[in-house]
Amino acid sequence: MQYVVFDLEWNNVYGRKIKGFINEIIEIGAVKLDENLNEISSFSSFVKPSIGKRLRGSVKKLTNITNDDVLGGEPFTQVFSAFRKWIGAQPTVILTWGDGDIRVLIENYKYLNGIAYIPFLTDYVDLQTFVQRKVPTEKGQQIGLGKAAESLGIDGDEYSLHRALDDSRLSAECLKRVFDFNELQDYIRPCGTEFYAKLAFKPHPISNLKNPLIDKKQLTYVCPDCRVNAQRLKEWKYSNRFFRSIFKCPYCGKMTRVSVRFMRMYDRVDVKKTTAPYIPSEEQIKADE
Repeated sequence: MQYVVFDLEWNNVYGRKIKGFINEIIEIGAVKLDENLNEISSFSSFVKPSIGKRLRGSVKKLTNITNDDVLGGEPFTQVFSAFRKWIGAQPTVILTWGDGDIRVLIENYKYLNGIAYIPFLTDYVDLQTFVQRKVPTEKGQQIGLGKAAESLGIDGDEYSLHRALDDSRLSAECLKRVFDFNELQDYIRPCGTEFYAKLAFKPHPISNLKNPLIDKKQLTYVCPDCRVNAQRLKEWKYSNRFFRSIFKCPYCGKMTRVSVRFMRMYDRVDVKKTTAPYIPSEEQIKADE
């Protein structure tokens, strides 16, 4: 078993084939680790653009990559053919920091090679999710690579962030700090039909209260002081992805604004519920009288 950690840099450009924007890969960097997580090889290459003409200013500023750098690279197909050969035939787990690079790679394969899958991808781990289980993070928040490294006591100054090879090495160092072989098995995702279907699925908010996926229990509110169900005073209104209404406790009379968001994911509905004290203005009081 070997592990390959890779990172991509890309440039957002307009793709005429799809009549929309696409993140075109301009650099790949990767490290190959043995079963004991020792680095045994590395891979680094600029990718010569074939969709966009020039790099965006923000990309050049973030990465310090120049137009001359990428123009001196090899075309996408040649780079990733070489990358596939570099990985070899051994059983390999591919890891990236978050699944954004995998999504971008799939987009590039579709656009440039006309295939909807990644030829060298058989087993995959979202390294960000694996590392985050050991790094204190607020619920629902994703931790960045630099912040994770800092939390794990890794000196990030030794690496050039937003350059593919250094980001790969920094990601690999994070892996080493939290590695547990048995725990990692729970994070390995076989890259079959469901894997690609899940990546292709675009999460979206549910905007219709009659949708059967909505958990109606989330549309109630219990007064935290009196421990009784509060009375909903207004119809639910949908705004900015949230259903919102006002509740009033029948005992203490406190009024609360309740906001609930139902986000449809591939295999579940993610619910976010927030509350805030509600003090109506004089105009609202008069309007309700």
